[in-house]
Amino acid sequence: MEKTRDHFSSQLGVFLTVVGAAVGLGNFWRFPYMVGMHGGAAYIIMYLLFAMVLCMPIMFSEFVLGRRSQRNVFGTFKVLAPGTGWWGIGILSVAVSLCILFFYCVVGGWTIEYAYQSIRGFSSDVQVLENNFSTFVASPVRPIVCHLLFLGMSAVIVVGGIKKGIEKSCKILMPLLLLMVILLAIRALFLPGSMEGVIFLFKPDFSKITAETVLAALGQTFFSLSLGMGVMITYASYTKRETNIVKMSANTCLSAVAFSVLAGLAVMPAVFAFGISPTEGSGLAFITLPRIFAQLPFGSALAFIFFIGLLVAAVTSAISSIEVVAAYFTEELKWTRRTSIVIVFIVVAIFGSLSALSMGVLKDVTLFGKGFFDLFDYLASNILLPIGGLLVVIFTGWVIKKAVVKEELSSGGRYRVPFFGAIMFIVKFVAPVAISLIFLSSLGLIKLF
Repeated sequence: MEKTRDHFSSQLGVFLTVVGAAVGLGNFWRFPYMVGMHGGAAYIIMYLLFAMVLCMPIMFSEFVLGRRSQRNVFGTFKVLAPGTGWWGIGILSVAVSLCILFFYCVVGGWTIEYAYQSIRGFSSDVQVLENNFSTFVASPVRPIVCHLLFLGMSAVIVVGGIKKGIEKSCKILMPLLLLMVILLAIRALFLPGSMEGVIFLFKPDFSKITAETVLAALGQTFFSLSLGMGVMITYASYTKRETNIVKMSANTCLSAVAFSVLAGLAVMPAVFAFGISPTEGSGLAFITLPRIFAQLPFGSALAFIFFIGLLVAAVTSAISSIEVVAAYFTEELKWTRRTSIVIVFIVVAIFGSLSALSMGVLKDVTLFGKGFFDLFDYLASNILLPIGGLLVVIFTGWVIKKAVVKEELSSGGRYRVPFFGAIMFIVKFVAPVAISLIFLSSLGLIKLF
């Protein structure tokens, strides 16, 4: 199988692609407003702690499974646990990747719309900006057009395969994204009064740490690293045996955290410089920041850079979800890559359009009390992702032999595996408990502290 499957051409290509999967809207759209809502630096410290102590071993697990099997996420469990029902994790991963695409591509479409609007310039009147956003998302046409444009851009990249499509695009897009975020952060830091935002980000007030803060940081870390949805398993299956997956996982976690903090530096100093509350919530990117850009010299150019950055981050994550589904179709159903991606495009186009319309003409159509957008978001984030992550760590910790895990982590003895015992302890005991807490608390079934 390894001889006929496409593989990454270089270690740099693997790294940039995996980081691209981990760095998405969760880092650049959600992270800044979550920091604002949960007290700044104390939240960031919790986020960093969970990324390095908990999520890194989970990422190790997914890399071990994918690289060992050299198969898609469904085939991985058929190979590693033949004759059992563990293949259900693969079906779950395909389902959650599709479910995420149903709403993620809609938000990705918003970044296209706002990149276009930034060329014309934004108003500095918050009421005008709020009306602009609500009018846009309620439109029966524009959100769907933007959604389809975003989906089409992502699908075209995946058609090219691992080397010529995904890896090649990430080698261009990820350095571009880093450059744009650094430019925005530098500009924000030179605004009068911006140091208040820096203090908010880096001077912790541990009195602000509550049970809600801990669980919010844990959930943000888990979901922003694309764990539990089969992405890392799928990408790991395209890596070669000499790839140091311990180093790769560690660098990916550190890079995702660094990107998130840079995003905070690009946003929070500007928020404080203009006397805006950091607790603005999810409207921060599409209402609050356009208001700030409207008051800055060369604000239109800065706004364009920001929303193109959001678009790039969204695309690199969307292509990873598309690849999870496409790999399943091509290897298990024996469809061609092109046919597989056309089918993914059609399915996501239909259900994504329902999501896009759920804030307008379909706002009164609900299932379980939720519109389509909120339903897909809740189903993926609160139910399918935690269950998928929980099953992966249970499988790695309790089903696969410890010797197999160590062999993969060491790449057949090529590399040392420091703290292997601690890694296995986290995978077997700590991670299942932590993920279960996220799951149960998100459903409102438990309340800590």
